[in-house]
Amino acid sequence: MRYRLFGQTGLRVSELVLGTMTFDDPDTCRRIVEAYADAGGNVLDTASAYGESESLLGRVVERRDRFVLGTKYTLSRDAADPNAAGNHRKNLRLSLERSLRRLRTDHVDVYWVHLWDRHTPIQETLRALDDAVTAGKVLYVGMSDAPAWVVSRANALAECRGLTPFAGLQVPYNLLNRDIERELLPMAEALGISVTAWSPLAGGLLSGAESPRRVDPAALTPRERAAVRAVRDVAGELGVPPAQVAIAWTRRASPAVLPIVGASSVAQLTENLGAADLTLPDEAIERLDSAVDFELGFPGDFIAACESSPFAFGDAATRLDA
Repeated sequence: MRYRLFGQTGLRVSELVLGTMTFDDPDTCRRIVEAYADAGGNVLDTASAYGESESLLGRVVERRDRFVLGTKYTLSRDAADPNAAGNHRKNLRLSLERSLRRLRTDHVDVYWVHLWDRHTPIQETLRALDDAVTAGKVLYVGMSDAPAWVVSRANALAECRGLTPFAGLQVPYNLLNRDIERELLPMAEALGISVTAWSPLAGGLLSGAESPRRVDPAALTPRERAAVRAVRDVAGELGVPPAQVAIAWTRRASPAVLPIVGASSVAQLTENLGAADLTLPDEAIERLDSAVDFELGFPGDFIAACESSPFAFGDAATRLDA
């Protein structure tokens, strides 16, 4: 396992993140976390809304300081209470205190805003997060599931006002869902933000195993069947599990991407972690990229076409080495 810096910080994070959303058994949880640590992994990802995940991690993580522990807030703690959800200061404070109790720690290394809340000014969220950092209860902050303009505006405000900026972005990314390549990933690269990518196996669809939500192969769309077939074909030719191909594909886009891998057993975790050692040949990447339709759309495609156009940038446009 190799390591990368988390955003524009000095924090060292492993190239694969362990997702703990589905953890529900203490013994299995302990074995998976230990196997992940033994492989060199050091980032644990959970959330206040992930059932018993926080409580289980609080019980089984023995070498707390060896891990970069991240959790999230936003989603409702009490459906009957209108203020038990959202990104406002009140929910942040109460959610963080509950998460700290569950995790049995006095701080979290990364505190994520779980979902953009249209009704809370981003300035309020930034100030509340910065207060938590100042209090020593949070070390770094990240944003999950939000538009690119929200994250970029937030970090511009943080820079101007001396607040803690978002160092991480958490978004879905896999061969079937490449939406982040339009705006979110370019923004993250430009601003120096790490991207923790959830669902790299498309909910298990690209894992090579039967997905519990896809019992009948006939239920797959033509696009899904094409992706599954391409991943399996490349895996067969390389002699590796399909899951490793699917995870390695997400890493080919940018060094900013840190895939989140989940597991229900040590064997499954070991298989998924093998993606860290897999470098896909260019030909395999081209086959996977072309297996399912994807277009950047406007303005990405338009700008790319203009960049090599003498009409737009003169006769030297095709001779510029960026």
